[in-house]
Amino acid sequence: MRVEVALAMAEREGCWLLQLRDDIEGIVHPGTWGLFGGHLDPGETPEQALRRELREEINWEVHDLSFWFLHHNLQRDAHFFRTTLAVPLGALDLREGQDLTLASLDDLRSGSIWSPRRCESRPLAPSLQRAVEMLVQEGWTP
Repeated sequence: MRVEVALAMAEREGCWLLQLRDDIEGIVHPGTWGLFGGHLDPGETPEQALRRELREEINWEVHDLSFWFLHHNLQRDAHFFRTTLAVPLGALDLREGQDLTLASLDDLRSGSIWSPRRCESRPLAPSLQRAVEMLVQEGWTP
């Protein structure tokens, strides 16, 4: 059965909001930096699912959400959305994952991001790598 997910590429002052995934066996890409979002529940649109996931994961009510691109692979369809993080990082309440941070495009292109909470660098999840590739392809600059 094909899985559908919706993911948020949220930008604040030239940096992107990231989630350090939990180190839990059995989840997709544990211990890597990814984007906030998740699976669609039955009957949800990708946008509805993403809004729900952002409330659940970081207690954030996103306002300006726009579809960016759809990525297919053998396991899943990933709906990527772009938005602006209109609140400071400290206003978010991390409820899922080990850490959250803002990273510049240069940081993201390095392939590894420092975790303030874990005091170590961790790699990017493949979905985040795809989003970074798309930003580069589009020539994004802050």
